[in-house]
Amino acid sequence: MDGINLAILVGGLLFVVSIIATLISARLGAPMLLVFLIIGMLAGKQGLVGIQFDNPQVAFLIGSIALTIILFDGGMRTRPERLRVALAPASLLATFGVILTCVILGVAAAYILNLSLLEGLLLGAILSSTDAAAVFSIFQSQGIRIKQRVASTLEIESGSNDPMAIMLTLTILGMIVEGKTLSFEVGKTFLQQAVVGAVMGYVAGRIFIFLCKKLPLNFAFFPLFAVASCVLIYAVTNVFGGSGFLAVYLMGYLVGNARLPQIVHILRMLDGLAWLSQISMFLMLGLLVVPSNLMHHLLPALLIAGVMIFVARPIAVFISLIPFRFPIRDQVFVSWVGLRGAVPIILALFPWLAGMPNEHLYFDVAFVVVIVSLVVQGWSIVPIARWLKLEVPAELAPDQAMPLDAVPSNDLLEVLAFKVTDTSPVLAIGWHDLVFKQPIQFLGIIRDGEWILPDKKPQFNVHDTLMVMAKLKHVQKISEVLAKDAEISVQSNTSFFGDFVLNGNISISDLDAFYTINFDGGDKNQTLAAYIIQRFHRRVVIGDQVRLDGLLLTVREVDDTGDVIQVGIKLVEEKPKIA
Repeated sequence: MDGINLAILVGGLLFVVSIIATLISARLGAPMLLVFLIIGMLAGKQGLVGIQFDNPQVAFLIGSIALTIILFDGGMRTRPERLRVALAPASLLATFGVILTCVILGVAAAYILNLSLLEGLLLGAILSSTDAAAVFSIFQSQGIRIKQRVASTLEIESGSNDPMAIMLTLTILGMIVEGKTLSFEVGKTFLQQAVVGAVMGYVAGRIFIFLCKKLPLNFAFFPLFAVASCVLIYAVTNVFGGSGFLAVYLMGYLVGNARLPQIVHILRMLDGLAWLSQISMFLMLGLLVVPSNLMHHLLPALLIAGVMIFVARPIAVFISLIPFRFPIRDQVFVSWVGLRGAVPIILALFPWLAGMPNEHLYFDVAFVVVIVSLVVQGWSIVPIARWLKLEVPAELAPDQAMPLDAVPSNDLLEVLAFKVTDTSPVLAIGWHDLVFKQPIQFLGIIRDGEWILPDKKPQFNVHDTLMVMAKLKHVQKISEVLAKDAEISVQSNTSFFGDFVLNGNISISDLDAFYTINFDGGDKNQTLAAYIIQRFHRRVVIGDQVRLDGLLLTVREVDDTGDVIQVGIKLVEEKPKIA
């Protein structure tokens, strides 16, 4: 009993320390996952605490469940508009890009570590997937927003390339253990995992949505039902020879975009569970590593990390994105932001569990590569994004948003709370002084803990919290009036987009009436929107820029169909290198 209590005490302490350490991570700009790994190592057998943990079976079980929850959460948070912008390039990166990365890294690993080609390819497959959580936790902690095309590509690729890497790893491992060669049978097994995984994920998603609409469960049970269902479908899919991880991701995507009233509750619980899974995995993997063993493979692992960061990832990205005419700046950033996370270390347990010779080699190399990736790429993401000018002004948002999901309505409704500060545009005025084009209901303010009703007609003071009710689709426009940083945002938008904003349907000839434009014999009756789309040859996103003689045109607003609604105009002196 004392041993059990001690284990619970140590486990709870590690979690508390890890969560508090995220504050330090945010201040230093370090990836949070790196902090969890270091804490796990410090608590391990050669660390300060000296916990003895050397059980790959338990590690694999915990890691698999954690990855299932993380992928399900990632699928639920993938929005259709992101798919419209980046599905094709992200899919190619998540399939062909993973295979190409695996081949380049595999050949390099075979040479550096003196392995057979298949053993090298196994290590390449283990290291071939990227980690979305590592990337976007950094963006979130640093408060940076990058162009939607780049962000969407990275998000979808990172969320969907894990199943591909897992299928590659299992396929190559089976060839080594069973002595098979690359044949039709191996290709059939690989295809089976992909097809069965996709079908099972689609069917499971549809069944879950149907059950959510029909089962009279309490709202508190739906998050538990979702987690249990995703774990169940992962196991069932594996039983039928499919990729459980792919099934879970697709199921999450279908459920997350089904507009169910229970979604808000599910996402709230999954947010905490996904972080719990991340912390659990990295603490456990930190405990599992033996630092003295890392030293035996440190130099080869560093060389492989260099090949991955500076050779394999850039080649895979540049070749995969050739059909999509990505600007060179976007390609450079996507190739740099190929952070590795927990998945490669979990996959490195497969050879260990299979009893392969040198089983520790795969784990140690994967661990070092992940550490190098988190340190080198993780710490440099934000400055490189700004250097490449991929940062766009952040969207304004309420300080709190409370969905009214239990209220039957054709449009999703939310109660929004905005804090009033010294910089708020609403400071020292009343609600009657504000004008909105959107339907909105003023609910009053909270002042010194007391609710002051609208009929009191209060003026807004510092430290007040202003509350309104509105439709979800109007939150952005309302925030542009009520958010505390609205005036700062106007200045930032002016600096980025330019002093003038025009409708996308304005013709170039109309613009020529104000600016003398040398159009080199082009069609001056063409609209600004058509000109921009023609220059990019693909769907454009907010922040895309093109040159029109002495003017710089920046896309400021895009509708759901991809049409350019508003364009920022800025005079420039020197011709920038822009698409």
